[in-house]
Amino acid sequence: MPKQRKKTLIRDLQRSRLSDRRSVVTIGSFDGVHLGHQAILRRVIDEAERLNSRAVAMTFEPQPQEYFSAQTAPPRLMRLREKIEALLDFGMDTVVCLRFNEQLRQLTAEQFVRDLLVDAVKTQQLIVGDDFRFGCDRKGDFQMLVDFGRQLGFTVQDTQTVEVENQRISSTLVRKLLEKADFKQVSALLGRPFAITGKVTFGQQLGRKLGFPTANVNLNRFRAPLTGVYAVWVDIEGVGSRLRGAANVGVRPTIGDVVKPILEVHLLDFNQQIYGRRISVEFVHKVRDEKHFASLDDLSASIRDDVKTIGQWFDKTHS
Repeated sequence: MPKQRKKTLIRDLQRSRLSDRRSVVTIGSFDGVHLGHQAILRRVIDEAERLNSRAVAMTFEPQPQEYFSAQTAPPRLMRLREKIEALLDFGMDTVVCLRFNEQLRQLTAEQFVRDLLVDAVKTQQLIVGDDFRFGCDRKGDFQMLVDFGRQLGFTVQDTQTVEVENQRISSTLVRKLLEKADFKQVSALLGRPFAITGKVTFGQQLGRKLGFPTANVNLNRFRAPLTGVYAVWVDIEGVGSRLRGAANVGVRPTIGDVVKPILEVHLLDFNQQIYGRRISVEFVHKVRDEKHFASLDDLSASIRDDVKTIGQWFDKTHS
């Protein structure tokens, strides 16, 4: 693992100009920060150390696909905060997170290079995939970057595909595996277990009324990378040991009160108030898909069965 480096997040390059130190830069969505991303980040860090430069990851919020069509964009593997923390924890000196808006969308390829890469972050070396596209109408490509680099004083390197078991590692592949609940393979591609983190919010207390209080986390997105009922491990801010839990991810079709999916976790061996605390929910086993029930009594009975099934699964696999 790369050594610990100074961590800086920049959301506005006009207000937070970087120092005159030059940068080794990579650009991408970095959703999931999987092993493919990590290989690129490692190269950036190694080159930055060799050149005595700054290691920079540039990303966008919202992601371009979300800007153009939020409801049909691929579900995120990570919240923005999770992604930024993962990039900085991996060893990047700086994460530049640019707001993707109409002004940024309209930048030509040359403006993108001159204004952002050269003037703002002082790029000395750029490391991106050879299929990277940029600028309005995505007219900028890898060869254009090489040409601009020769004119403006930076070099460009492409990245090699990272594979696991002859499969190219990508965020798309991780999403497909999550849909299949293949958490072992997901962990292999991410280099860590898949988890969702967030702050516990106040809900309608419906779970408590049904006899199964839940910690609710709003996902703030139209689609989640997985839906259904799961056995999970839960880490709670301020609590030393991880806890067993039964989680539901979805839109609660029986209640019909939400449009965007939420994460609800019933902790099997814990009954303390944790509103406002951050939790990390690691998914380890799928029990069933989310479904609509005819009544709250039917829903309550199903939750009871789910909790029992999940408790038995934990006893069997972690006894």
